[in-house]
Amino acid sequence: MALIRSILHFAWMLLTVIPWGLTLVLISVWVKRTPLWWFAVNWFRLVIWGTRVILGIQVRVSGLENLPQGATTPAILLSKHQSTLETLLLPTLMPHPLAFVFKRELLRIPFFGWSMARLDMIHIDRESRAQALKHVVAQGKRLLAQGTWIILFPEGTRMARGQKGTYQTAGTRLAVDSGAPVVPIAVSSGKCWPRQGFIKHAGIVEVSIGKPIASVGREPKELMREVEAWIEAEMRRIDPEVYR
Repeated sequence: MALIRSILHFAWMLLTVIPWGLTLVLISVWVKRTPLWWFAVNWFRLVIWGTRVILGIQVRVSGLENLPQGATTPAILLSKHQSTLETLLLPTLMPHPLAFVFKRELLRIPFFGWSMARLDMIHIDRESRAQALKHVVAQGKRLLAQGTWIILFPEGTRMARGQKGTYQTAGTRLAVDSGAPVVPIAVSSGKCWPRQGFIKHAGIVEVSIGKPIASVGREPKELMREVEAWIEAEMRRIDPEVYR
C-alpha cells in the first residue's frame, strides 16, 4: 500500500508541477517577485494537500507564535533537513516570501528548477565555499531589505533520521552582517519521508519553530553553536524514539 500511495503522490506532483511551473515562467515576465512567490506557494499547498490525502502524512506544527511579527521585520530561518518535505512545507507556514539558499544544479530540474530560477533565490556553487559565502551574504542582505526571509539548511544536505551533520556558519554570518535574528526550526520529516528512497509512510511529522535568537554583537560560530544546540535538543524531544 505504501508503494502505491508513493507512486500516486509522485504522479500528483508531476501532473501539477508542469502547468504550474510553465505558467510561473511565463508570467514572471510581467509579475513582480512577491506575487510570483505566493503563486508558487499555492503549488506547495497543493502538494502538501496531496501529501496528507494520498500519503496519509499529517503535520503538527508548534511555535508559529515565535515567528517575528511585522511586514518589514527580517528573519533568517535555520532548519533541520531530513527530506524534501520541509522544502515544500515550510513556505506554506511562513507569513513572508522566502528565498532558499541551494546548490546551483537544482536549476536544471525541468519545470521545478526553471521556476526556482525565476523566483530570485540564492543559488551557489558549493565547489567554491569562500565565493559561495560572499554570495549568500551579499544576496541575502539585498533580499532581506526587500522583506524576504532567508531560509538555509545549515547542515548543507539532507540528514538521515537520528543523524547530525556539520553545521555551517553561512546563515549566522549573514545574520550577524545584517542584524537579522535567526529562527531555529526542528523537523521530524524523516519518520515518514526518508532522505533516500522512493517509498513514503503514513504518520505524523512534527515541526517545531523556536524563538528568534538575536544576532547583534554575536560571533557567527558562537551563534551557530546556540542554534545547533537548540535544534538537536528539540529533535530529541519531537522524535525521541530514534535517539534512544
